[in-house]
Amino acid sequence: MFENKDSFREEFCQRVIQTYGRSVNKVERSDQFLVLAQMVREYANFSWMKSKEEVSGEEDKQLFYFSMEFLIGRLLTNNMMNLGIYNIIKEGLADLDIDLGKLEEVEKDAGLGNGGLGRLAACFLDSLATLGLPGHGNSIRYEYGLFEQKIVDDKQVEVPDIWLKYGNPWEVRKTKHAVDVRFYGKVETFWNSDGNMDVKHVDAEVVRAVPYDVPVVGKDNVCVNNLRLWKPEASDKAPAGKDFIAYIQDVNKICQNVYPDDSTEEGRILRIKQEYFFVSAGVQTILADHYAKYHTFENLPDKVVIQLNDTHPVMVIPEIMRILMDDYQYKWDVAWDIVTRTVAYTNHTIMQEALEKWPEKHIATLLPRIYLIIKEINNRKKAEVYNRTLDPDLTNRVSIIRDGQVHMANLANHTVFSINGVARIHTEIIKSDVMKDFYYLYPEKFNSKTNGITHRRWLLYSNPQLTQLLTDKIGPGFINDPQQLEKLLDYVDDEDTINRFMEVKKQRKQILANYIKKKLDIDIDINSIFDVQAKRLHAYKRQMLNCMNIIALYQRFKKEPGFTIYPRTFIFAAKAAPSYVYAKNVIELINRLAAVINNDPEVSRYMKVVFIPNYNVSIAEILMNAADISEQISTAGKEASGTGNMKLMMNGAITLGTLDGANVEIAELVGDDNIIVFGHNVDELRSLKYNGYDAMELYRTNETIHAVLDSLVDGTWHPNKDEFKPIFDEILYRNDEYFLLADFEQYSEAQRTVYHLYKEHKKFCRMCLINIAKSGYFSSDRTISDYNRDIWHLKEIR
Repeated sequence: MFENKDSFREEFCQRVIQTYGRSVNKVERSDQFLVLAQMVREYANFSWMKSKEEVSGEEDKQLFYFSMEFLIGRLLTNNMMNLGIYNIIKEGLADLDIDLGKLEEVEKDAGLGNGGLGRLAACFLDSLATLGLPGHGNSIRYEYGLFEQKIVDDKQVEVPDIWLKYGNPWEVRKTKHAVDVRFYGKVETFWNSDGNMDVKHVDAEVVRAVPYDVPVVGKDNVCVNNLRLWKPEASDKAPAGKDFIAYIQDVNKICQNVYPDDSTEEGRILRIKQEYFFVSAGVQTILADHYAKYHTFENLPDKVVIQLNDTHPVMVIPEIMRILMDDYQYKWDVAWDIVTRTVAYTNHTIMQEALEKWPEKHIATLLPRIYLIIKEINNRKKAEVYNRTLDPDLTNRVSIIRDGQVHMANLANHTVFSINGVARIHTEIIKSDVMKDFYYLYPEKFNSKTNGITHRRWLLYSNPQLTQLLTDKIGPGFINDPQQLEKLLDYVDDEDTINRFMEVKKQRKQILANYIKKKLDIDIDINSIFDVQAKRLHAYKRQMLNCMNIIALYQRFKKEPGFTIYPRTFIFAAKAAPSYVYAKNVIELINRLAAVINNDPEVSRYMKVVFIPNYNVSIAEILMNAADISEQISTAGKEASGTGNMKLMMNGAITLGTLDGANVEIAELVGDDNIIVFGHNVDELRSLKYNGYDAMELYRTNETIHAVLDSLVDGTWHPNKDEFKPIFDEILYRNDEYFLLADFEQYSEAQRTVYHLYKEHKKFCRMCLINIAKSGYFSSDRTISDYNRDIWHLKEIR
């Protein structure tokens, strides 16, 4: 159907009539989109089948990547491009007076995640397929996304993200592969006729898990992998003694949305149910398929590797143990040996408070058999560690169950064969601080795999203007080998290259400016510096430090007649967790800064503030390539890696950041002259903290900081002087936990450096080109190759 534009056009028209009983020009645009998407998916099905048959026939090892989220964004453009049929479709639709771009806009971002963790998982799937490696995702088919963010009276308001409004044309429901997942009930043991003890989970509340498969299309090859999303449905084994309506409601809650609020008992129980639901469904299927083929699990580590994306899927470990022992009568030691050679774990956080732990009582009640297995692992590991070290304190610190909590990271660390960080500095910190006890016990498990992004989505498809410039200058080799972007170094002083890059950036800024005008009715100057901070709103990411600098600039404008700066547009995009009061207060402050500054005739000529609501993948695709400055200003030692920094770098933005996460490796690659680094490093902050850091003293003695913080509570930004007092109190009365005041002067100086650099615009563009040239290292193709070389050992599908 895609041999040429004529055959496509004929098939498309026929499909529209067959589906809707109307001609192409009589149906809605959404109908046209659904027909087109179905045709593209069906075209990918041929490679999907071949991939499955080759892996099965060759008995190749497969990866199963378990993650609570996969932020895959829109798939139409990505799939058409990867399949090599984009131009045929575009031309065929044009003959029907249909704009492909308009159909692309119909598609909603899949509501399957929240932030960097999910976007990373999606990039990994794209790279796995493009590299021809058999690797599949496993997650939940959320009915709604995290939430759709609206700004009402300057405040974040959460409304449902109805991403399935038109259905999901990419998924295939696989009813025959549904499995049962069991909650509650009790465990009974008895001796069987062979003299072995059998364990039964009885009186359980059963939920049916139904898989929906989404093809993951590799570029220019025959590899199509699988993203399996599990949907909970009522079982015909509905629990006795429970109201049926209540049972249905409980089932539906499991897939309602990602990351329900876990600040309440009900929310914590739901989070545990979500995590076990998709873990159990996925593991049951993997093991059943394996046993049907090999009739043994002795070779499971040779045929299957399971990667845990953070701690959410850690119950993979006791679930495999449960199935091997209870369903297939494997002895503990044999089952344990199999598990410990099959499962690997990626850590994504440096902060202890972010390492998941769940109340022991909830695990025991919800998952009685899993609890007993975790308890047994804990007892055995405590005995092993104590016998090895004779250190009771160490034994207690590495316990899986401690103080009434089940520590999920500890369960992973004791079990898996590989523990990796996601940037070099992050890995060193977990080895020396967060997980130093486990590094002492299992140093051979630890390794670093610096994150990456798929350059296909974040450069080739979202920035065709820059892609064309690069192709003209260095040839098309970088399209399949992003490391070849280094060839651009030969052109960083070339006048024509610099001028063309300036024009590309101007075009991308205009596209973003048009979007902002359309959505927010704010006019921004495309000749101003576009300063972008786009990431989840959290105190450690320090959007507030950015705000403090903006306030200080505004105060200088009002205080010093004649003060000017190079025109600057500060652009924010962020969501705050619904229960995160401080973060939501910062979002309100950003919008109040915009309201005051943008409407000040003296100041708005030089400075504007924009908050783009409902930040998602599609917005990022027009935001990242328009940025001049990439704000990566987290407190040193708090950001594991970051991937927004890589997307911005690849599109020619200059990083303004701390030595945190992947910023360290960006700095090493581009050199000190092509990045703007500020702030205290990890060791310096540790020294500050231990030597009695005093935020109140800085407030008292630094005139600028004093004025900035006072403006939060004196009515400058809101008629209610108490509106931003929580931010004021958080900084001063919690002793500035994330060192905003400690880094403020250096940050302000770094911002002044930006002005000076940008005024020498060709020199600034040279810096941008060097960043693009060095960004190939941060391709997820390189990251996946590293994982495969050191951890997975998968064979390429040809």
